[in-house]
Amino acid sequence: MKQPQETVLLTYTEIDSPIGPLVLVASPQGLCKVEFGTYEKNREQREQWASRWYGAFELIENAEQLAPVAEQLMQYFKRERDSFEGDLDLQGTDFQKRVWLALQTIPYGETASYKHIAEAIGSPKAVRAVGGANNQNPIPVIIPCHRIIGANGDLVGYGGGLPTKVHLLDLEQRSLLT
Repeated sequence: MKQPQETVLLTYTEIDSPIGPLVLVASPQGLCKVEFGTYEKNREQREQWASRWYGAFELIENAEQLAPVAEQLMQYFKRERDSFEGDLDLQGTDFQKRVWLALQTIPYGETASYKHIAEAIGSPKAVRAVGGANNQNPIPVIIPCHRIIGANGDLVGYGGGLPTKVHLLDLEQRSLLT
C-alpha cells in the first residue's frame, strides 16, 4: 500500500523592488524561488512548479519569515550588498544544479559566457544545455543568471526581460562597493 505523501509547507511574500514586484518562496530547507511579477500573475506557473518538485504542498503568506531575504535584496538594489546569505533549496535536475552552483561563482560586477559555465562544470560541449539550465534558474538575482552574456559579448535573453538584465548589470557596474 502506498504511503500518503506528506504536505510540504511553502511560505511566500511579495515585495516591491526597483525591477518591479518580486515573489519570494521558501521551503523548510530554504529559499526555493524568486519570481518576477506579482503573486497573482505567476500563480499557475508557481503551482505547477511546486507540484512537480514538492508533490503535495501548501502555500502560506509569511512576510516575517522571508524578511531577511527581502532585506538582503533591498540592500543589493541600493548597492549596499554584493552577495547573499542564507539557505537555498534548489529544485532541479543534477545538471541544472551544477549550472546554478557555477553561476554563483561569477563575481559581482563581472560577466561570463555559457561556454565559460559549461567548461566550469566539466561539460564543455553542453553550451546549449547550460543556456537551458540558466533559463530555468528558480532563484534569479540571488543566483546571478543575469551575469551570463553571449560568447561575443552580446546580451542574451533573461527571464525578467532584457531591460531588467541591463538594470542589474548596470547596478553592479556602477556599484559603490567596487
